[in-house]
Amino acid sequence: MRTDDARAKPAARDGLVSRYLNRPLSRPLARLLVHTPATPNQVTLLSFVFALAAGWLLTLGHNVWGGLAVHVSSVIDGVDGDLARLTGRSSRFGAVFDAVLDRYADTALIGGATWWAYQHERWPAAVIVGLCALVGAYAVSYSRARIEASGGRTFLLGLGTRDVRLFVLALGLIAGQAWWALLVIAVVANATVITRLIALYHSENGE
Repeated sequence: MRTDDARAKPAARDGLVSRYLNRPLSRPLARLLVHTPATPNQVTLLSFVFALAAGWLLTLGHNVWGGLAVHVSSVIDGVDGDLARLTGRSSRFGAVFDAVLDRYADTALIGGATWWAYQHERWPAAVIVGLCALVGAYAVSYSRARIEASGGRTFLLGLGTRDVRLFVLALGLIAGQAWWALLVIAVVANATVITRLIALYHSENGE
């Protein structure tokens, strides 16, 4: 079994939402798929399809269905890792494939939520807040990848992990408060990045 697929790494790296809400759903689903031809990469693609569907629903004005699709996509995003662990079908391609599609999915989800907030909540600042949320989401992923590639710790999970961001977004959409959800994501994600950089600086300088 290859062990260089990030999806197949221990669940101890999970964020709070993945650990206590998503994993209890994704693990049974993965066990059901073990005896089927489904592969982790196919599950990754399915999660991406749900993210695109959520973004499309939001552009049509369906915030509740869009919010539910956001959460379904988040749960399925954990199934690929569980399936990879159970079947030993891990690969470097799978890790990169998952990471790349997650970034496209984030664009569709945050973009769709931003459009919905602008159209239905009539907040002119929704576009700016949405952009800050998207940049923060990218920066959380990039900062972790760079720190890990350099052999450092991630300092640490923080509250801006993808599972938390998607859960906040789903709740905000279902409640019809997309603007506030985007604001929370923007603040928490960028705060996570800043915290990681400060922790890394102090670690390297022995402070």
